[in-house]
Amino acid sequence: MKKKILIIDDEVNIGLLLSKFLTRNGFDIENAITGNSAMEIMAKNTFDLVLCDYRLDDTDGKEILIKIKDNYPKTGVIIITGYSDIKLAVQLIKLGAYDYITKPLYPDEILNTINKALETQRALNENISSANKINSQSESEYINHTDYVEGISDVSSTLLKQIQLIAPTSYSIILTGKSGTGKEYVAKTIHLNSLRKDKPFIAMDCGSLTKELAGSEFFGHEKGSFTGALYTKIGHFEQANGGTLFLDEIGNLSYEIQATLLRTVQERKLKRIGSIKEIDLDVRIIVATNENLVENIGKGTFREDLYHRFNEFSIHIPSLKKRGADILVFADKFLATANEELNKNIKGFSNEVKNCFLHYTWPGNVRELKNVIRRVALLSDGNEIQVDVLPLELANYAKDYDKEKILDQVKSKFVDKPKNLKSAAQEAEYDTILSVLKEVNFNKTKAAKILKIDRKTLYNKFKGIKIEGSE
Repeated sequence: MKKKILIIDDEVNIGLLLSKFLTRNGFDIENAITGNSAMEIMAKNTFDLVLCDYRLDDTDGKEILIKIKDNYPKTGVIIITGYSDIKLAVQLIKLGAYDYITKPLYPDEILNTINKALETQRALNENISSANKINSQSESEYINHTDYVEGISDVSSTLLKQIQLIAPTSYSIILTGKSGTGKEYVAKTIHLNSLRKDKPFIAMDCGSLTKELAGSEFFGHEKGSFTGALYTKIGHFEQANGGTLFLDEIGNLSYEIQATLLRTVQERKLKRIGSIKEIDLDVRIIVATNENLVENIGKGTFREDLYHRFNEFSIHIPSLKKRGADILVFADKFLATANEELNKNIKGFSNEVKNCFLHYTWPGNVRELKNVIRRVALLSDGNEIQVDVLPLELANYAKDYDKEKILDQVKSKFVDKPKNLKSAAQEAEYDTILSVLKEVNFNKTKAAKILKIDRKTLYNKFKGIKIEGSE
């Protein structure tokens, strides 16, 4: 059954464009241009979600939000506005809004926010109907099937063995790795291969969590426990009870929030804000970070006792550039998904494109690769992805890469030289410079900055050797 969404916006053109876009994406849409007309529509229909512009002719988004949460607590609300105000955002979320987003609206962003809001509201509705206790539910009600892709490289084999080893246990786990490497996919895969696979998997982004919202988000609150607490909220720990709680960007939590979190992790009990009732917890905790938590402990920004509570086992997710042939495996998987999404039948990639993929350094990791594949699939008309639809930073590799030849040219300079201290130092210098050049996709300006030399010095070092690429 299609999800029903009510759009409330007094700018008719924006409402119409948003309506058409969401209709194309499988939603059943109705529109209202005033708060009064919106409430009249809601009195006659049931909606899964409301998208409400904050400034309306007859009222504002805050008043609409309060009315909806009072009268239709099972309907999710997203507030849309033309300006950003953090204090207002916190206030609206405390009042029960799922999110607060600013114009201009970007299609992928709004669609992603809507899907997450619907998923969260569904979990909340289960809480409401089960009288403050989450019923055991199947995995499919909480998460989609994992998007984890098994690679064929040695590092992928090692990663898979670690997942298979740790999944059946109840150990807490720290996942480390650069942004975009797929830490949440790994967490979901561990959950789906654990004894808790039929229980909830709840993911929580700690990166943007404020001190004001932390207690309510982690532990929930009772209706009336503070100003704006218009309904009982089930926190993420309680939602995940019996299953797995995934805390992303754990290093961003303030020291004060860490202390509160530590007590819950140690005692395996919680109280909702405004309640005296203790709730027993049986939750597996998986946390993720792109920071060095050991360094943060030394700096005094992360609690050592909390670190050791989480670090019963750790897994490092390697960067995409270190996964070799996995890049093409992932690209094929993402292309299949894009074909399904766009109703296309693109067979694969030209050899030139594959060469670009294998030599590009992928600073955004798997997330960047996935986004690139979706973009080039949209732009492609033929049966094969060609270089001309690649983003410029990748397409450059088709015309000037074989950059491995640069390595060969450099190495040849030292073949016949006697091995003395001076030549060894020079060879080490070249290795360092080449390593940095590869890291920045042979952007000479960036390389010179990292090496703390000027561009002229960099050119002189490689006099007689052609280094193509971006400036």
